[in-house]
Parts: sequence; structure tokens; C-alpha cells
Amino acid sequence: MIERNYYLPRSGPMPRPKDLAEAVEALRQEAFPAPAVKRVTLHAKEFTAICPRTGQPDFGEVIVEYEPNQLCLESKAFKFYLWAFRDEGAYCESLAARIADDLFEVLKPRFLRVVVKQYPRGGIELEAEALRYGDE
Repeated sequence: MIERNYYLPRSGPMPRPKDLAEAVEALRQEAFPAPAVKRVTLHAKEFTAICPRTGQPDFGEVIVEYEPNQLCLESKAFKFYLWAFRDEGAYCESLAARIADDLFEVLKPRFLRVVVKQYPRGGIELEAEALRYGDE
């Protein structure tokens, strides 16, 4: 049996992450043993980050699809992690790569796909995809 010291509160309001490092640690602490599932998909439709050039908010969504190896992503920890980007200046492409790298490091899945979609601002919608492959 795995002994856990839960990082996030079990109920009540969720605290805001201090920074991305704390958010990644929450992912690590809250990950749980993978059941016998082939593929997991999370779709966060209320994602916000800051444009590094203008400082304006970029709204969009994040889709994470992965094939678990040993661990699964806990959804509350994932929300906490995404919340850390609300004060981060990053381009859509950088966001997809950073999220993929963080999740891959924590979960060590067989396969991971991250899609970041930024809704139109100035008439342009962006979509970036990052793929990571683990050991079979």
C-alpha cells in the first residue's frame, strides 16, 4: 500500500499556486497508481495564459491524452497546475511543449499528447501539439 501525504486539500477552496515549480510538485504528489486503462484524455476548456509580447490574457483550452505506464494524473492537481500559467508569459507553442515536458517527467507514460488551443484574438486562432514517447 502506498502511504500518501496529500499535497492539495481534499475539500474546500483550492489555494492558488505560488509558481510553476509548486504546481509541478502537486502533480507529482497527487499522481496515483494507474489502473488497467489503455488511454486517458483530459480536456480543460478554461485555460488562461499571458501573451509575453502584449501582456494580454490568452484564453483557450488544453487537451492531454496519454497512455499510462505506472501513474495517472489526478484532475484536481492538473487544475492547480494549469492555474499556475495565469501569470506566466508564454507563446502557445511554448505552452504545449512545457506542459508535455512537465507531465512526461511526472507520469513517465508510454505515450503523451498535449494540444494547446488559443481562442482568436485579432482574428487569429492558434493550435500547437507536443508529443512525447516513453518506453514500451
